[in-house]
Amino acid sequence: MNRPSAFTPLAVMMFLQYAVWGIWLPVLGQYLEAHLGFSGGQIGMILGLAGSIGAITSPFIAGQVADRYFSTEKFLALLLVVGGVIKWVTAYQQHYLPWLLLSIAYSVVYMPTLALTNSISFAHLKDPDREFPLVRVWGTIGWIVAGWTFSIVWLQSGIGLQALPPFIGGVDRADVTLRLVDALKFSGMLSIAYGVFCFFLPSTPPKKDAAEKLAFAKAFALLKRRSFATLVVASLLISVIHQIYFMKTGQFLVFMGLKEGLIPQVMSIGQFAEIIVMALLGLLLKRLGFCKVIAIGAIAYFFRYALFGTIDLPLWVIVVSQALHGFCYACFFAAGYIYVDRLADEDIRHSAQTVYGIIILGGGPVLGGWLLGGLERLFVDAQGLLDYARFWYALAAIGLLATILVGVVFRDETKKT
Repeated sequence: MNRPSAFTPLAVMMFLQYAVWGIWLPVLGQYLEAHLGFSGGQIGMILGLAGSIGAITSPFIAGQVADRYFSTEKFLALLLVVGGVIKWVTAYQQHYLPWLLLSIAYSVVYMPTLALTNSISFAHLKDPDREFPLVRVWGTIGWIVAGWTFSIVWLQSGIGLQALPPFIGGVDRADVTLRLVDALKFSGMLSIAYGVFCFFLPSTPPKKDAAEKLAFAKAFALLKRRSFATLVVASLLISVIHQIYFMKTGQFLVFMGLKEGLIPQVMSIGQFAEIIVMALLGLLLKRLGFCKVIAIGAIAYFFRYALFGTIDLPLWVIVVSQALHGFCYACFFAAGYIYVDRLADEDIRHSAQTVYGIIILGGGPVLGGWLLGGLERLFVDAQGLLDYARFWYALAAIGLLATILVGVVFRDETKKT
C-alpha cells in the first residue's frame, strides 16, 4: 500500500460524505413545515427519532458487522447506494408516517458510514494524528459547497453581491418552497455516485480479531468518574438544543425576513467558523484546559439562542450570530470527544467513545424532537403562531444550565496535559 497517495482519495471521500448530508439538512425543516404542514413535534420525530435510532444501531452495524465480515470500502458503498435510493423515494412522500419510517431507514444506513469513513482514514494515513484533521476538514468543505451550490443553482436567480452575509445571493425562484425537497433528490444521486467512488478507495479488509467482550462494560464504568458523569449530563442537555438548531433555524430565519433560497448559505456560516475554531482548538486546550474550553462551548449555545430570542434585533445580527456554531461544536463536542479519549484507558478508548456517542447522539435527537413539539405547543401567541422569543429563550436557559454544570461540577481528571 502506498500510504502517501491515500490522502487525495480520502479527502474526496470526506468531501462527498458530508456533502450528501449538508445539502438537505438545513432546508428540510422549512419544507416540511411550509409545504407539507407538519407540526414541530412531527418534524422533531422525523429529524430526531430517526437520528437517534441510527446512532444507536450504528456501532453494531459499523463495528460488529462491517469491521468483522466485509471490506470496509465495499460495505460503505452498499450503504450509500441503499441510502441514496431511500432519499430519492422519500422526496416523493406527502404524509407523515412514510416520512418518519423512511427517515428512520435512511438514518440506519447512513449513520454507520460516519464511523466507516473514519475507520478507512485511520487505516491508511501514515500519521493519523497529524493528517486526519486535514482529511476531515474536507468534510466541512463538502457540507458548505453542497449547500451553496444547491442554493445558488437551484433555489435562486440573478445571483450577485449583497450587503447581508454571506454577501452572495439572488432572488428566490417562484416555486422555491417546493424546490427545497429537491435537495433530497440531489442528495440521493450524489450518494449513489459516492457509492460507486468507494470502489476506488484503498482496500480495507475486515478485522478477524474480536473486540474485548468486557470493553463496553468497562467503558460504562467511567460513569463512576465525576468528570465523565458531569460531561455526559451536560452533553445530553447540549445535544438536545443542538438538534433543535437544525430542526428550527431555517423556519426562524424565514420568519425574520430571510429569503428561503438563502437558508443553506446563511447556515453554512457556522461551518466556516467551525473550520477556524477547530484549527485553534489544540491551542485553546493547551492554554485554557478542558473545563474552560468546554464551558466556552456551552455558553456559546446560550448566547446564540439568547440572540435568536431577541427578535427585535436586525436580521443581519441573527445572520452573523450563525458563526457561534463554530464555538458551539468545536469547543463543546470536539473537546468532549478529546477529553473522553484522554480519560479512558487505552484498551477501551473506542468503546468509551461509542458509549459517549450513543448517549449524546442517541438520546439527544429524540429528546430534542419531543422538546421541540412540547415548546411549540406551550409557546403559542394570540394568533396561534409560535412565540419565537420565549421559544429560543427556553433553549438559552438550558444552555446556561449546562454551562453552570460544567463550570461548578466538572473537574479535569486526566493526567495528560
